[in-house]
Amino acid sequence: MQEADILFLEDSFKKYYFNHFDQIKVPERTSEREFGYQKFNSGMTRHISLKDDKELHLLLIQNVPSDVYCSNAYYTFPNLPMNEKDWKEADLIFDIDAKDLNLPCRQDHTVSICNNCNEVSKNIIQCSKCNSSKIEKKSLPCNNCIDASKIEVEKLSEVLTNDLGIFKENIQVYFSGNEGFHVYVHDSQFQQIGSRERSELADYISLRGAIPETFGMKKLKQDRTSFPDFNENGWRGRFSKYVFGAKSKRSKIITELLTNGYSSFQKTIDDASENIGVKIDPNVTMDIHRIFRLPGSINSKSGLVKIHCNDLSKFDPYVEASFLSDDLVQVFANCPIEFRLKNKKFGPYINEKVAIPTYAAVYMICKKLARIA
Repeated sequence: MQEADILFLEDSFKKYYFNHFDQIKVPERTSEREFGYQKFNSGMTRHISLKDDKELHLLLIQNVPSDVYCSNAYYTFPNLPMNEKDWKEADLIFDIDAKDLNLPCRQDHTVSICNNCNEVSKNIIQCSKCNSSKIEKKSLPCNNCIDASKIEVEKLSEVLTNDLGIFKENIQVYFSGNEGFHVYVHDSQFQQIGSRERSELADYISLRGAIPETFGMKKLKQDRTSFPDFNENGWRGRFSKYVFGAKSKRSKIITELLTNGYSSFQKTIDDASENIGVKIDPNVTMDIHRIFRLPGSINSKSGLVKIHCNDLSKFDPYVEASFLSDDLVQVFANCPIEFRLKNKKFGPYINEKVAIPTYAAVYMICKKLARIA
């Protein structure tokens, strides 16, 4: 990224942190958490301990970070190296990202940037200008991506409350600032479980690793009565609704499943896992030492803010998470795909100089699709 672009981004981010500090959620038990940050074109600085929002505010204004992070874990000594921190417990966090949903629309709003000659094209695997295969992909997610991610959040919340006994008031949903959502679980019975147990929890939520016996299929001595029914709780009930479709079809489909046999039934489970399992990133959930983007901070991949979703069904990130100024700025834009922010349409731009609001300029520069003129 060029120096002029970095200076522009830093100035825009600094104004946000100065004018909108009320958006930043200072986490509870602040002094027990580890903080970290990145600056543009530099690495991560972490193992930072803060006492209160004043110290956080000072960190943001003095350093003007590209990204700010905070641990989900609680430590006795958060500022020490990892093996000396004395881990106490950690909130559960789930990451749902549109890039993991394999949506057909994604190819329509993915841009390819050649790392060799910087040529920008619509979604390709080889540069049309220099034939290089060193291609970087940038997605400009659409409303369909957000809506699909919301469905996964709703599925996750249902499993958390109905299967795992977590209270709704202990679940908080945040837009990640780019392509999806972070779901936080506070004060649950899972606070003190380790990485291995969290991995198993992620497997359960995703319906990964399930065996035929769980859903009534046995290798020997088949029993029709062992198959799940519609009114059962948990995954057996969900599986029943997905596979049988209607109560009137249950008996016929069970006969077909028994006829096809054990191995075929495993494929039925795998299909169910792909379609009704919650699509979370298991690596995020199992990591008890990860530092997560701080709520209220800007995501440098987009210039949008990680923000709490009060009403998920009505939440529009391209309006509610866009806080940067409307001041016009001139950029050289090379963005072959249309996008919308704050209910305004931008692009496509093909190697042209345009005057656009700061929030749109930041979005494109963060996506490597524009530079300051």
